[in-house]
Formats: sequence, C-alpha cells, structure tokens
Amino acid sequence: MVMVFLLLVAAGNTSNRSLVVEAEEEEGTRVGFYSKTCPHAESIVRSSVQHHYSSNPSVAAGLLRMHFHDCFVRGCDASILISGPNTEQASPANAALNGFHVIHDAKKHLEDACPGIVSCADILALAARDSVVLSGGESWKVRTGRRDGRVSNEWEAAHHLPSPMDPLHVLKHKFELKGLNVKHLVTLTGAHSIGSAACKSLGKRLVEANVSDSESENFINPRFLPKLEKLCPRNDDVGERRIALDTCSQLEFDTSYFFNIKNGGGILPSDQALWSHGSTRKLVRRYLSSSDKVFYVQFGKSMVKMSNIGVKTGSHGEIRTKCHAVN
Repeated sequence: MVMVFLLLVAAGNTSNRSLVVEAEEEEGTRVGFYSKTCPHAESIVRSSVQHHYSSNPSVAAGLLRMHFHDCFVRGCDASILISGPNTEQASPANAALNGFHVIHDAKKHLEDACPGIVSCADILALAARDSVVLSGGESWKVRTGRRDGRVSNEWEAAHHLPSPMDPLHVLKHKFELKGLNVKHLVTLTGAHSIGSAACKSLGKRLVEANVSDSESENFINPRFLPKLEKLCPRNDDVGERRIALDTCSQLEFDTSYFFNIKNGGGILPSDQALWSHGSTRKLVRRYLSSSDKVFYVQFGKSMVKMSNIGVKTGSHGEIRTKCHAVN
C-alpha cells in the first residue's frame, strides 16, 4: 500500500491519494473507532466496570494488570482472555489475575447492543482506563480498532512477561523488546499504586534484605522491615497470603507508591530496583517533586503506547463472540 501511495503522489492524483490515506487509517487503531458502528461501546464498558467496582474495588487493579499482561504476550490481542490448558491463563505468572468476569459481562452487553462489532481486546483496553479513573487517576483517550488473536500460549507468558524478581537490566530489556523505554518502565510500574501481590512474589527479598545501602536493588528501610516481615513472615507457609503493593493507599491511584520506593518501602524487588539506578531514580524523583497530574498525564501517554503493542487490525485476527474462546 505504501508503494501505491508513493505512485499516486508522483502522479499528483490528490483525490486517489486521499482515498489511500483513509484506507490506511481504517486499518489502524484510532480514537472513536466505534462512533458509527457501536456509538455506545465505551459507555457500556464503563458501566460494567463501575458496577463491579462498586461492590469490589480490587477489580480495578486486576483489570489494569490484565491489560498489561495481555500486551506483553503476542501484543494487545486479548490472548490473555482465552481459557483452557496451555493458554496464557495457565501460566503461574497469571495465576492471580482477577477481573475476567468484568470483561465477560461487558462483552455480553456489547453483543446485545452491537453483535460482532467490538473486540475483546478493545474492551480490555477501555476497562483498564476506566479502572484508573475509578481509583482516582485521570482519564485518557483510548485508541480502538484492535482485533482479537486466535492463539494463547502458556510458554510465551512464562518467558515474555516481566517478573517481580527480575533485576532492573532485565526489566529494561523486556520493555525495550516491546518498544518501550525507561520512562515507560517507571511510569507503567506506577500502576502498583493500586492492587496487591502474593507474598511468594517477594522471592528472596526478605532473606537477602539490605538495610544499609539505599541504592541496592534489595534495600529495605530497617524501620519498614519489621512491618514487611509481619505481613509476609519469612518462615511461614504464606500460601495465598497477599500484601498491598502500596501500603499507604492500596485502592487509590496516586504517587504514594513512589514515596514508598524512595523511603526503602518498595514491596517487590522490581519496585525497589527503580530507586537503585540513576536513570530510573531520576524519573521517580520527578514524579515526587511535581504534582500528581504530571504522573497522571505521563501514565496516560504510556498506556496509549503500551496499548498499541503488536495490535491486530484490518483483516488480521477476529472479533470473538465470547472472550474466553476463539470463534
């Protein structure tokens, strides 16, 4: 199509050139993709998220995390929603994901209103945005027009997703592979302002705690260590015990998460690692020295970037009738 476009430019055919540009835009994501085919799509998704959030605010963090995990494996194509053996859902990395019922509920209402029009991948992107807003963050314009993938692979989820035990250089590499830079890494990790993690996700953080070097990836403030040990006992069978990722305001989307990191109170090894190196510490300090709005705006921009990783559009993929299974 690019070659056709260049030929038309050379010929000076502005009318045909316009048609080609319009065709190219139709194949990508854009704001308002469903304005004609399903004008109430975004409000339907928002209504479903609000309904479930009102009875269980923890679904906000679950939906936000689910969108992130989806995009890092095969792109943002709702492959995380496909259930069954050997799928992404079967990976231990996704064992604690919650909020699937919210997506399925929104899909049911959308199929009633506009059958076969709105993709599950777009529902997930919209639900992630709405979750942030309900938790106190600011909104952003979501580009829609994604189509759903047909493949979901457990092995890919295990190897492509960033791990809370990954050192910073590994995290940077995994983000770079997706076209995301250090700013995106720090900003998107700020999603840990809401939600919780399994105590087992701390790995050896307590055993190998460093209480003297504030620039160590495993630094823990000696005054915070007893609290962390109480919440996640070292020698206890933690089982499904969970801990808030932001012990100050678990349900509020704000910048207190970054204050925790500065003060040696990061929960996961990957959290505290953001303070251990100059390139990431600089960004954390920026969010601490400015108003919350600076973080909110950059978070929206980073989400737009992440939400367009490897998207399927045009004739690629499909529009699933049910999000948990391919057509």
